[in-house]
Amino acid sequence: MKPKVLHRFLLKAYVGPFLATFFVVEFILVLQFLWKYVDDLVGKGFDTLLILKLMALASVSFVPMALPLAILLATLMTFGNLGEFFELTAIKSGGISLWRFMRPLTGLTLVWVVFAFFFSNNILPVVNLKFQTLLYDIREQRPALSIQAGVYYNGIDGYSIHVGKKDDDGKTLRQITIYDHSERRGNTKYVYAKRGEMESVANNHYLVLKLYDGFVYQEIQPKAGDKAVLPAMKMEFKEQQVGFDLSAFRFSRTQESTFKDVYTMLTVQQLSTNIDSLKIQRKNRISEVAGFQNKYYAIVADSNLGTVKTTARSVFQWEAMVPDSFHVLVLQDAKNGVSSVKSYTSMLLRDLEYQQNNISAHLVERHKKFTLSVACLVLFLIGAPLGAIIKKGGFGMPMLFSILFFLVYHVTSMIGEKMAESGKVQPWQGMWLATFLLLPVGLILMIRANTDTGGLKSLFKRKK
Repeated sequence: MKPKVLHRFLLKAYVGPFLATFFVVEFILVLQFLWKYVDDLVGKGFDTLLILKLMALASVSFVPMALPLAILLATLMTFGNLGEFFELTAIKSGGISLWRFMRPLTGLTLVWVVFAFFFSNNILPVVNLKFQTLLYDIREQRPALSIQAGVYYNGIDGYSIHVGKKDDDGKTLRQITIYDHSERRGNTKYVYAKRGEMESVANNHYLVLKLYDGFVYQEIQPKAGDKAVLPAMKMEFKEQQVGFDLSAFRFSRTQESTFKDVYTMLTVQQLSTNIDSLKIQRKNRISEVAGFQNKYYAIVADSNLGTVKTTARSVFQWEAMVPDSFHVLVLQDAKNGVSSVKSYTSMLLRDLEYQQNNISAHLVERHKKFTLSVACLVLFLIGAPLGAIIKKGGFGMPMLFSILFFLVYHVTSMIGEKMAESGKVQPWQGMWLATFLLLPVGLILMIRANTDTGGLKSLFKRKK
């Protein structure tokens, strides 16, 4: 069989499982997102287009996570199917090694690596900016106005509304009580009406309640110094209107420029520029801290501040120069001064720690754009030989091993990222930890599969 025919055969067997698994993984990730933020979406009156836009942005932001998993699962399924039906055995018996047979998929995976980096560097920052801005606005949006019978409604600032009964027309209310807290003095004013009608005016910007057969009770603020007198007023009415401003319920969009400087919204070049600026700022801050400490302390011993040149201070006998009656006062003043200097120094050191954590976060994000791309190749090198070894197609066994290896990669990546952000390891060490761990596993599996060392059981057998 000619190599080109084999290549077309392999690509045809791979494309179907890859597309299926990619969209399945995307669907699962979007469902997980909706489950996480369902409380922020329900009951706020959002239209369908806004929810669809949010889901679309979320699905695009999940591509860097879905792509490596789809490559791993599709590769496992493809080579598992070929091994299960002895097609891989027939190809090897024709003198074609696994390395040679994998060439078209290796080339396609390298294309995915380049695409993943381009996507993470150029497309993902823009999508993240739009997605995070929209998600922030949705989470900050108040629930839609919904006055229910028998329930106190506190959604309008400064007011608490209770309705005894609500007619089927949705706007006629019975036994209405309105507590007015707008003056921030407690329940000093409330309105009661036997019946009322509710309607929105000015394009839903205001809510108007037309009240019938009721009264207004209000406690009047006493004059200053006359707390013994607590005057009150009660006024009955046949008809009265009460208006409420609903501007807080309108969905407003935050400017995207508010979040544009967050490190997850930046490209590699922008991250590098920010890192250089942050390092210069931290270097200047270190010089400031060193100068401040050198002014007040005779000894500076802190490896985090670098080498600081210090000079000896002369100590004099101040007791002989100060009258005895002022000794306590001088000591107390000195104690207060030392405490103030110590507090300011601690503040400077916390600022240095924050700056270092900020630099680490930028470095982590820059490495992440590369590690997510390389993950496609690493998981491919695991999936292809493992599928040839286990010789099982379908979703069963490949799905099990895919989830196992992806969890190992994902958990290891998260651990490395947290360690890097906290400063326990260097950013490059933390972000490449999963790659350093799984790449040798993929190479070992590749060697075993290419040399037909043994099947799945041989992976777990111990040599005697």
